[in-house]
Amino acid sequence: MTFDPFGDFETQGYLRNLTKEKDLEIVRHLEHASFMTGIDAALEHLTKSQRLSYPDLLETHRILFEAVYPWAGQDRQTTAPDLAISRGPILFAHPDDIQRAANYALTRGQDKEFMKAKPGEVIGYLAYAHPFLDGNGRAIMVIYAILSLRAGFSIDWATTDKADYLFAQTKELNS
Repeated sequence: MTFDPFGDFETQGYLRNLTKEKDLEIVRHLEHASFMTGIDAALEHLTKSQRLSYPDLLETHRILFEAVYPWAGQDRQTTAPDLAISRGPILFAHPDDIQRAANYALTRGQDKEFMKAKPGEVIGYLAYAHPFLDGNGRAIMVIYAILSLRAGFSIDWATTDKADYLFAQTKELNS
């Protein structure tokens, strides 16, 4: 079953992507190309912000995915305000609580001592917020990379095992 929160997959493609593509493998390639094309601009935007805020998260998503989705940079409060999102047993933030969860994570992540002591909690709250219909993990990864660098450490994402990372993130969300 295809995720179709707009109810128009047959006429508008997966999540109303700009090409109206229905083949999820092609959409994933489009998303990857958009992400790779936008990553430098997203990082540049974030490094210019002295204090990261919720609008920075939205702007990061817009920069990364505007080549694929017309709603890039709009959170679920705007795109799907009545939609509860879950993955397996994990229920993500209700659209009314997305901004609160993300702001909590951003506030804690910008406290360098807290970020060093509890980096999992910060990424857990960012993941829990799940602000977008798609592209959450990549947008959060970019934000988290900046928070980490500002706290004095970095993540080598290229050598991070995705399954291990997702398991740890799920464990954090459950706690």
